[in-house]
Amino acid sequence: MSRVKKTRKFAAVKRVVGQRDARLKKNQAKGEVENKKKSKGDEVIREIPQVSSSLFFQYNTALTPPYNVLVDTNFLSHTVQHKLELLTTMMDCLYAKCIPIITSCVMAELEKLGQKYRIALRIARDERWERLQCSHKGVYADDCLVDRVQKHKIYIVATNDRDLKRRIRKIPGVPIMSVARGKYVIERLPDAPEK
Repeated sequence: MSRVKKTRKFAAVKRVVGQRDARLKKNQAKGEVENKKKSKGDEVIREIPQVSSSLFFQYNTALTPPYNVLVDTNFLSHTVQHKLELLTTMMDCLYAKCIPIITSCVMAELEKLGQKYRIALRIARDERWERLQCSHKGVYADDCLVDRVQKHKIYIVATNDRDLKRRIRKIPGVPIMSVARGKYVIERLPDAPEK
């Protein structure tokens, strides 16, 4: 006669309550404290930025000739590379009078770049362009331009910088001018002529 093997019964082991079990009093107290913290976190007041009164959906009614064009360092260097005249090419692009505006941050950035950008710096120092003094610390031109455009939506931003373009596209009602194919092109200006 063969002996019958006895199979072991699984899960017949006595159950033990773990240290992190929610039924223990000390863990219940911790759970209540965490729930209170979460409920306080849910009551966060959301800040919605004030929409400019000059915007009609995405259409900016404050943009009228003569156009104020904030010029970036990158735009000036591309203008020099393509041998374009700044003011006349802007006027050809927009079919209206333009006022190129150069901030002190852009000037400082051009001066920092040195000999390679000396022609762009000479163009920027021209007396015909308007100057804006910046009151903030530091000389990072991209932050300066984005901040200025968010406060006052009366500018067209002239840049070839990809990151700056991406940041400005998030701001409604601000057109972007850039150098492409030997001329200036404008995007997001509702009245711009189609070419």
